[in-house]
Amino acid sequence: MARFTLPRDLYHGKGALENLKTLKGKKAIICVGGGSMKRGGFLQRAEEYLKEAGMEVKIFEGIESDPSVETVMKGAAVMQEFGPDWIVAIGGGSPIDAAKAMWIKYEYPDCTFEDMCKVFGIPELRKKAHFCAISSTSGTATEVTAFSIITDYAKGIKYPIADFEITPDVAIVDPELAETMPKKLVAHTGMDALTHAIEAYVSTANSAYADSLAIHAIELIQANLVKSYNGDMEARDIMHDAQCLAGMAFSNALLGIVHSMAHKTGAVFADQGAHIIHGAANAMYLPKVIAFNAKDETAKKRYGVIADYMHLGGSNDDEKVELLIKYIRGMNDELNIPHCIKNYGADSFPTEQGFVPENIFKERLHDIAANAILDACTGSNPRQPSQEEMEKLLECCYYDAEVDF
Repeated sequence: MARFTLPRDLYHGKGALENLKTLKGKKAIICVGGGSMKRGGFLQRAEEYLKEAGMEVKIFEGIESDPSVETVMKGAAVMQEFGPDWIVAIGGGSPIDAAKAMWIKYEYPDCTFEDMCKVFGIPELRKKAHFCAISSTSGTATEVTAFSIITDYAKGIKYPIADFEITPDVAIVDPELAETMPKKLVAHTGMDALTHAIEAYVSTANSAYADSLAIHAIELIQANLVKSYNGDMEARDIMHDAQCLAGMAFSNALLGIVHSMAHKTGAVFADQGAHIIHGAANAMYLPKVIAFNAKDETAKKRYGVIADYMHLGGSNDDEKVELLIKYIRGMNDELNIPHCIKNYGADSFPTEQGFVPENIFKERLHDIAANAILDACTGSNPRQPSQEEMEKLLECCYYDAEVDF
């Protein structure tokens, strides 16, 4: 028996933010990030709508990109003191992910971060509060998913929290918020969304329910991502829906080792001066993982179906996989995303010598691979890598080498 879980209500289209007026409760806390929602006036509008709904409102702001365990605990403490019956998270994936983890700690104060990371092991929520997520970026789709990514900076590792309990009750997908995204964010979040859809489609947990969402998301992303990147606002509006469809797919069909590797390489080189941004990591690793997974016949056939829906050509599945890989690499070029870690600059753009030195990468390779294998996303990957294979795959992602194993 399988399960398919989505938010109870999903409001979408321009002006959807106004549906905050319909929430029923006494107190709401708004969790928000670094300021773009305030500069665009969306935070103020959200606060006004909640007050119109008759609620007392508190704002918890300043949630960083790649939110930390410390931020989660700080936010949960504020919730404990304020006592909200609605948690409203607005912004990109970071404030929404952080608020999901805060929600767990708010409802269960004795719960540790280690407890939260037990896959599908969170106790029943909604004893104290319900959750509304409002996305401003077109990629993570955390507004509809059962996942949250929190970074333990002491270990340099991003941990996925996975449980249907943290699927939001209400999702608001208003494209007006996404129109404020800077160009680089459009590229990275868009490739994150494409990775979500492709990984969900080939996942061992795939289903007819998720497949249709994943395929349509892929079609929409193919048609609109580069246009959105180049400033077409109609295409950007469509991308906001496309990423949400991809999110609904992967939240139920799960992901694969592209995400496992992205989680474990994102913050591990922070002492070298930068992070590997999650969407860019996915974009770099996706072609390599497709080549690796396509050694599995079932996965190869499903990649072939994706290539067919994308009208890439090819007379057999091997050719279709090659064309799919070529197409994704071409998208990375159009979006100014590097092809490998070696050429990943501290600003995320392609460069001759990236910010991760070869000797540092090699020193940390064994542990990165071991942690990636243990990541929650690895279990649903169509081909299970050994330690040796994961290390070789990561090397291919560092050097942009061919995957021939």
